[in-house]
Amino acid sequence: MAAERLASTTEPEPFRPKPPRATAAVVADGCRVAGATAATCAGEPFATEPVAYDAVLLLGFGGPEGQDDVIPYLRNVTGGRGIPDERLEEVAHHYRHFGGVSPINEHNRELKAALDAEIAARGLGLPVYWGNRNWMPYVADALQQAYDDGHRRFLSIATSAYSSYSSCRQYREDLADAVEATALQRGVQIDKVRPFFDHPGFVGPFTEGVRAALDTLAAQGFDTSTEVEVLFSTHSIPNADADRSGPPEDRLGPGGAYVAQHAAVAERIMSDLGSDAPWQVVFQSRSGPPQVPWLEPDVNDAMEELPALGRKAVVIVPLGFVSDHMEVLWDLDTEAMETAERLGLVAVRTPTPSTHPAYVAGLVDLIEERLAATPPAERPHLTDLGPWYDVCRTGCCENKRLGFQPALAGLAE
Repeated sequence: MAAERLASTTEPEPFRPKPPRATAAVVADGCRVAGATAATCAGEPFATEPVAYDAVLLLGFGGPEGQDDVIPYLRNVTGGRGIPDERLEEVAHHYRHFGGVSPINEHNRELKAALDAEIAARGLGLPVYWGNRNWMPYVADALQQAYDDGHRRFLSIATSAYSSYSSCRQYREDLADAVEATALQRGVQIDKVRPFFDHPGFVGPFTEGVRAALDTLAAQGFDTSTEVEVLFSTHSIPNADADRSGPPEDRLGPGGAYVAQHAAVAERIMSDLGSDAPWQVVFQSRSGPPQVPWLEPDVNDAMEELPALGRKAVVIVPLGFVSDHMEVLWDLDTEAMETAERLGLVAVRTPTPSTHPAYVAGLVDLIEERLAATPPAERPHLTDLGPWYDVCRTGCCENKRLGFQPALAGLAE
């Protein structure tokens, strides 16, 4: 989740903790959505009128960029939980293994550059400002810079495709925090693009990767219909939060929208490939006390069951991730690969979308969708669950521990 520390002839910027939480979200008179443009302030699920946005806000998770950053970064990630530094060091060794650097910031720099190029090629004239939740530059930094540059109407894109607290609502809370930290509650308007889990630009690179992996294993003599299992991996979250993902009225069953969206995309990928290889959705990177149930099975536990089923190889697909951040490098490329080797399984890990041309083009398609107010029936989507909402619905993606905090781009609770 990070990059090489940029060379500089000046002293490095001292650590700044992320901005404080917002205490309220300002809702304009006659509007049901805090900080929204005229196209979304009524709170309808989809924007129905074009908006001449001034700029794009690219929202990232953030990551450390050197050994000295690791513990301050982890304090940000776990802010408010009072976890002592000694326990944080138990996680820090993942980052220290890679020199204290997570690749996510560098990936987001590359994604920003790719978006800038694609936007320019289409003549849209929208600058992209990048800010993080947990490390510099923070969302508030990006918003302040964009405001100082004269921009007032923003369309935000989170570097996460699915519906859940941590992958959608928390980014909306980041926006509320940013407008409070900058005192711009009444000075800017901010919308967001819809969760893009089933947009062709996001799904296509995964389909391409699974096809290549299965072809490779078939060329090595594996029977892909009986000897290869495809494991679609995503970040585990507490069961209670998963059940609360998506609007309550959608009634998507255990695991809520988060599980349903992943399963639907995985099924679509295998269907598009015409493959009869067995597959399942698995989870990774759980944290927190063991007495709290999290989504299962863990990717490593799932692999333990495969030799008895006659499997000799696995394709590991990081379906929940847009780039190769630490959870991919450590939990999949290190721990899961070690598990596969111990079990005698040949393992192939497919790429994340990163800056794949189809993914970059898809994100700009989502921008144009909102510039033109494309009707929902005309919006590209590859599952029956889509297209997802522009405006998050009441009660969507509650965090059981924290409850509903101030957030933008959704109906107020």
